[in-house]
Amino acid sequence: MDNVKRAYLELHVAVFLFGFTAILGDLIQLSALVIVWWRVLITSISMLFLIRVGKLFRTLPLKSILQFMGIGVLVAIHWVAFYGAIKLSNASITLVCMATTSFFTSLVEPLIMRQRIRWFEIALGLLIIPGMALIVQTTDASMNYGILLGLLAAFTAALFATFNKRLIGQSDELNITFLELGSAWLVLSLVLPYYLYQNQGAIVFMPSKSDWLYLIVLALLCTTLAYVLALRALRYLSAFASNLTVNLEPVYGIALAWLILNENEELAPNFYWGVFIILLAVFSYPLLKRMMRKQG
Repeated sequence: MDNVKRAYLELHVAVFLFGFTAILGDLIQLSALVIVWWRVLITSISMLFLIRVGKLFRTLPLKSILQFMGIGVLVAIHWVAFYGAIKLSNASITLVCMATTSFFTSLVEPLIMRQRIRWFEIALGLLIIPGMALIVQTTDASMNYGILLGLLAAFTAALFATFNKRLIGQSDELNITFLELGSAWLVLSLVLPYYLYQNQGAIVFMPSKSDWLYLIVLALLCTTLAYVLALRALRYLSAFASNLTVNLEPVYGIALAWLILNENEELAPNFYWGVFIILLAVFSYPLLKRMMRKQG
């Protein structure tokens, strides 16, 4: 197998694992904040075997360290909102909300990267709105807070991805990930005692035996391994090819939710039309972007 074919295979495996995180979040019987605390702790510990921490703090300027740790706070908010959305709605709805990340990126990237606004990106983002409206209309009102948290998760994903794009050249990708996930764990560790105190008796902190299994899979396979595979694939694939593949994450995730969690039984026909409209916008984005570059 040549390098390009292997890269495609590794990237699809990574995206499949990313899509599986929503399923695991539904299966783990812990609150969203507790799930994320354990996830970033286990992932950060695993990354100690991949990087040299001492060298990282000796060579990277303090300003850069603080910038990446600040992005880690956004990552923490993103994951808490993501798993909170799953708990308040379901995995399928949350993954559809995450498909709006491209739209939010089209709004925040020009501001953060100081680029001109691409109007075709805004147009595609507006196309997502009727899709979301169909989904909201066909879901139970009790799931609306989950949808709002899902959109917050998408917005914060757009923010930290754009900040990472701006600062990526300052260090190795694995070092950056360790700093961000480590700072996410630190921030959540400050919040967790108050959270547990305010919800005494209602929140379980220690995972059950099955939760431990799911958490280890979530941290080691769906986070550490998936990230390493995605990085390796980027050495041989163009940005267009990789972005098009990453857009399959909600597709994989929703398919898994239907197969494993039987969530298709909870969803009305108009939900699927909403999903179709959103995915149409998501998959049209890289194609239109390529066409605009040729015309430019």
